[in-house]
Amino acid sequence: MTEQDKQFMQAAIQLAEKGVATNSGGPFGAVVVKNGEIIGQGYNRVTSLNDPTAHAEIIAIRDACKKLNSFQLEECTIYTSCEPCPMCLGAIYWARPQKVFYAGTKTDAAAFGFDDQFIYDELKHNINNRKIIFENISREKAIPVFKKWEAKSDKTEY
Repeated sequence: MTEQDKQFMQAAIQLAEKGVATNSGGPFGAVVVKNGEIIGQGYNRVTSLNDPTAHAEIIAIRDACKKLNSFQLEECTIYTSCEPCPMCLGAIYWARPQKVFYAGTKTDAAAFGFDDQFIYDELKHNINNRKIIFENISREKAIPVFKKWEAKSDKTEY
């Protein structure tokens, strides 16, 4: 960890503070950095946008990808004020940055009412034994779409 890393983390924490001050959502902020420059930023806006996906990391990833004109964050680093939740963790892996720095831990977040343990627990269960009902229908109609994707010669792989 360098002094520059600490400065970028401070930027993420300041975004978390902005979100709290503006009553936008939870106390979370994130920045995406490439070549020593912040190229994406965000703070939690779940309640102000009525969007359960408007977490700081998701907003920062979207912002950075738009600026890069890419769906991947190669050679980028994410700085987030708290250890990412399961949704943000998934988005981070799909975006493929090289590294993530986080300040608070998921245990810290849970102590303040942001407890995602139930999601981690649900993921361990068979899909048929989860609290939200998941029912498989129309699979025979979905498979041909996968096959069309597989056969496309002009697709963008990811």
